[in-house]
Amino acid sequence: MSDVPSEDSQPDVEAAEDAIPVALDPAALGIDLPAEPDEAQQLLLSQLLAARSESAEYLETMQRVAAEFDNYRKRTDRDRTELVSRATQRLIADMLPTLDSFDAAVAYEPQTPAEEKILAGMRGTRTLLLDLLKAEGLEAIPADGVAFDPAVHEAVSGPMGEGEGDLVVTNELRRGYTLGGMMLRAALVTVDHGEAAPIETEEDSSD
Repeated sequence: MSDVPSEDSQPDVEAAEDAIPVALDPAALGIDLPAEPDEAQQLLLSQLLAARSESAEYLETMQRVAAEFDNYRKRTDRDRTELVSRATQRLIADMLPTLDSFDAAVAYEPQTPAEEKILAGMRGTRTLLLDLLKAEGLEAIPADGVAFDPAVHEAVSGPMGEGEGDLVVTNELRRGYTLGGMMLRAALVTVDHGEAAPIETEEDSSD
């Protein structure tokens, strides 16, 4: 048998030639190289340095634009959050008189079964409304029997003369609220000297 490879088994000469990198023509790149090799080398190095400097400037510009856009996005998100927060605060503040009306209504002592039924419905509606507003961060300010705090309590009457002990809230005339930890409306109270009761938390009230 002959050891000469068949025509089908011969290497693909054209594919091999395609795989060999073709030398770039400087003229195709817009470069007019001097005939002197040293001069040509210096020219290529200087153009490489210029290209690197230009690419570094482009990169710096892109990074600056990206940083400015990121700051713009953060500022826009912050402004949007503040806008929603202010709108929520205004809406809830406008609803406080409605809560006051519910508080006054549920404090009424029913005289007939019909009144008791009406009050039961109002209590349920008031609870639903409070639960909805609590989900938005609304919390009632503790008042009755607690130590008087001018930061969250507004006293409309105080002790008649000097007395012993710290000022204590004796009666809540209008409930106060905080929204997201910030005071929305101070509680309207009366105060007198006495011993403050411990503030009951939600965990205590749930036991």
